Amino acid sequence: MFEKSFITDCEGPLTLNDNAYELAAHFIENGSELFKVLSLYDDYLADIVKKENYKVGNTLKFILPFFVCENLKNQDMIDFSQKNIYAVRDSKFLLKYLKKAMNTYIVSTSYGQYIEALSNYMDFPFENTFYTKVDVDALTLNDEEMEKITKFKQEILSDPENYELFDEIFYSEIPKMGIYETIKEINVVGGEGKKEAIDEIIGRDNINTGEILYIGDSITDVEPLDFARKNNGISISFNGNEYPLKVAEIAIVSPSAITTCVIVNIYAKDDKQTVLRFIDDYNTSKNLEELFEKYDVDLEIKNRFLDVFSNGEYPIIKIIDDDNFEDILNVSKDMRNNIRGQDIGELG
Repeated sequence: MFEKSFITDCEGPLTLNDNAYELAAHFIENGSELFKVLSLYDDYLADIVKKENYKVGNTLKFILPFFVCENLKNQDMIDFSQKNIYAVRDSKFLLKYLKKAMNTYIVSTSYGQYIEALSNYMDFPFENTFYTKVDVDALTLNDEEMEKITKFKQEILSDPENYELFDEIFYSEIPKMGIYETIKEINVVGGEGKKEAIDEIIGRDNINTGEILYIGDSITDVEPLDFARKNNGISISFNGNEYPLKVAEIAIVSPSAITTCVIVNIYAKDDKQTVLRFIDDYNTSKNLEELFEKYDVDLEIKNRFLDVFSNGEYPIIKIIDDDNFEDILNVSKDMRNNIRGQDIGELG
């Protein structure tokens, strides 16, 4: 057991996937567009309406009746997930290093079927993961309900900004169906759900609230990033959109997780203030090799970083402030879209 804990979102910092979106695109006709519309509705409820007791990430619940209409089963999700894992460059290296450096956890909004497949792929302990637990085999619709869900899908796609209609569908009509009794019990691990996971991790590891590093990239990471920052931990937006960048203290914009590994290496050996000093020095240094030696960065990490960025186009590592926010946001979103694809990159 280590004195510090590294806690990361999965999709974004570790993988290029949005597994739920990909499942929808593969198994549902017009599923990619349906998922994108429901994701915007999810963001609207969380960020604009600020719906009481709402956990951002509910797109994963909204999409479930449409999966049932396609007879999607747990094994289908497992098989698809195992065949469609796309890792961020050097994310395996990062997790391998972390085994000997910090208590390490993946806290993800993703379905458990994907996180288990990812854990196997990354050789990461599944018991150190938090995820949205869904048993799609237990979800059923009768013929009349399936007709209604099919009709709802057509209405949603025909009028994608009619959130009054969506409210009626998801908070009035679907609750009348038997499937809702199971769906309402699903605990989406997004937003406040991720914050609850951090609370559990801190208790499990018996560490101070300030001895955590949290890294995320989307709206589901706002609460845990805010918690880490307010409790003097390390909070990092990795190729994030505007949501994490508004609350994180540090921004990383990089095609490779080796950049994260540099920060983790320094934090594991020292403290937050040393990390912040390194970032200041990084942005003024004319010789990164000397800088890494000054901060005692592990030789293998240093060499891999310098090899990945041998063309001299070094990643952004900056402390976020009002003056640089817009510039960081623009390059961060560009990197996000470039390495994950625009459809996934533009999801909240």
